Amino acid sequence: MTADLLAPLDLAFWNIESADHPMHLAALGVFPAGSPAAGAHAADLLASRASAVPGLRMRIRDVWRAGPGGGPLTALRSPWAGRGERLAAALRGPLAFGGARREPDPRFDPQDHVRLHAPAPDFHEAAGRLMERPLERSRPPWEAHVLPGRDSDCFAVLFKFHHALADGLRALTLAAALMDPMDLPTPRPRPADPARGLLPDVRRMPDLVRGALSDAGRALDIGASVARSTLDMRSSPALVCASSGTRRTAGTVIDLDDVHRIRKSAGGTVNDVLIAVVAGALRRWLDERGDGSEGVAPRALIPVSRRRPRTAHPQGNRLSGYLMRLPVGERDPLTRLTTVRDAMDRNKDAGPHRGAGAVALLADHVPPLGHRLGGPLVGQAARLWFDVLVTSVPLPGFGLRLGGDPLGAVFPLAPLAPGHSLAVAVSTYRGRVHYGLVADGEAVKDLDLLALALSEEVETLLTVCDP
Repeated sequence: MTADLLAPLDLAFWNIESADHPMHLAALGVFPAGSPAAGAHAADLLASRASAVPGLRMRIRDVWRAGPGGGPLTALRSPWAGRGERLAAALRGPLAFGGARREPDPRFDPQDHVRLHAPAPDFHEAAGRLMERPLERSRPPWEAHVLPGRDSDCFAVLFKFHHALADGLRALTLAAALMDPMDLPTPRPRPADPARGLLPDVRRMPDLVRGALSDAGRALDIGASVARSTLDMRSSPALVCASSGTRRTAGTVIDLDDVHRIRKSAGGTVNDVLIAVVAGALRRWLDERGDGSEGVAPRALIPVSRRRPRTAHPQGNRLSGYLMRLPVGERDPLTRLTTVRDAMDRNKDAGPHRGAGAVALLADHVPPLGHRLGGPLVGQAARLWFDVLVTSVPLPGFGLRLGGDPLGAVFPLAPLAPGHSLAVAVSTYRGRVHYGLVADGEAVKDLDLLALALSEEVETLLTVCDP
């Protein structure tokens, strides 16, 4: 693979990271063990297969030279120069000063990334400790931690990928490449990018100007929506914390058939039901811990992928998002679901390119040096933008295996933003829904209660939908 400049959003993720808030996403996969040595065998397989996956060999290096005559940079593919219809992007394409690029690591050693641990009595407890540790930035930013079970009847693998290396879909692709080989359909090839010059084609200047004006209008709309979202904030102190640098994880599994029963009875989509379950679980959890849920309506950021399905894509994040208030303070579970459904319908009608949730799109309008200088400030501003992350991570419909052992459960784990105490991720795999929770370890010591509340909320919805 050749070197290429980080796309604007990737660069933002690379620069907002701090020691207390590492920007990696993860997945904790649990496998039944076919033998006592299954964990060690899995670690050997992961290490032996990693060298053959080009994306896992890519490190991220800073860029401090640019422009004509600036050395190897002129041969790099620049995402800022890759959109000819955007005047501002085209004009700053040649100047990548302060940016970063992906490039193959000539000293790549899989043994630096795959680690076999001592038997773990609790996979989530071990995963929490491992989630605290930032990835090494001088080498390809990913790790695979193999955790044998205490009774040798199962093992777990925690995959960690820096968000600048991969979004959820790309991380899935990289992790799946380390699993046992399978006969899969070949993805449709991505159309080749047209040849690009360092300066925009003057014949397209009118289109470029119109595109730039459209982008400016969109940016103003997003900014105004963010400002409006801060009005009448009704979050909960339980969702806010000063960072301790510690992490705690938990998870729960529910039956997808139950979700479909709720959806068919109450309306909406599967995703609407899953978000409403989070709202109801937060209500239970806040009441049980004594914080109270009355009047609470935290702003949930719902990331939206801008990738086209079933198409091969290059590395890089392509994300927008929706922002909505979770009806935690609403007493009736069906009303909570209806409120979520209506809010999601409004977001979908507006589209993922406008509104307060689309702040990620503004990264395209910031030059590389701006990301580097402003990254820490942007990270600290997350608390002003939203209160809790609720993200869906795609998983394949087919079963995965490692060393012949089937993947039985997989819990997605999202990064925790500064000032936030909780992040929620959800994935559907083999007829079951897996919720993965990440929290500040000091602020949320009762995370298991929230995991239990998710299951209880599903039971409540089933009862009211199908007595």
